[in-house]
Amino acid sequence: MDSTTLYRVTRDDLPKLELLLNQCFAHDPLYETLIPDPDIRTRLMPELFHCDMTEFYETCEIFADSPELNGVLVVSDEAEPYNFIHFYLSEAKALLQTDTYLIKEDPTLKTFGNFLKGEDYLNSRWTERLHQKQRLHIIYLAVNPQMQHHGIAALLLDDAINYANRHQMMISLETHNEKNLEFYHHFGFQLYDIVEAHFSLKQYCMIKEPAL
Repeated sequence: MDSTTLYRVTRDDLPKLELLLNQCFAHDPLYETLIPDPDIRTRLMPELFHCDMTEFYETCEIFADSPELNGVLVVSDEAEPYNFIHFYLSEAKALLQTDTYLIKEDPTLKTFGNFLKGEDYLNSRWTERLHQKQRLHIIYLAVNPQMQHHGIAALLLDDAINYANRHQMMISLETHNEKNLEFYHHFGFQLYDIVEAHFSLKQYCMIKEPAL
């Protein structure tokens, strides 16, 4: 994906971006379920987002509304060619670092065990069933809580939708917060499936077909 209107995040922006994601997902149902201990969650989440952003900077496209980073959009363009070895080395490195943090912050291995059981919530394997291979997958769409209701999420999502429509691509995403469904429905997304495995947590899998 490319954009002429959004700000492309640089490597120097990553620490600020990690702080933003930590603010945005502090009370997200996914993390509250997999990391139920609030003290462990407070210590662990910044480390997890550091792993994510390091990996996604190498393998995905990361955009913000502006250099101020009030909102962020992380997308994987499944139609883009990629270096197979580089992709899987980046993924393996991030996974190893994540596991290290999980064990360091909770030596009882309970949190590590939750992440193993919650694998279906942490990957996007459900997209393998989709008929459309020309696809954008939205990994993160997040806005600073203090800047919400200013149209930032709509700005970011509109740009992804416009790109997808120009290239006749489907968009896929998942959310673990039922309150987000109405927002995505407003932009033409439809519920494709609900994943619920091992925990009383629902993952809402959504798609938007390309405009004709």
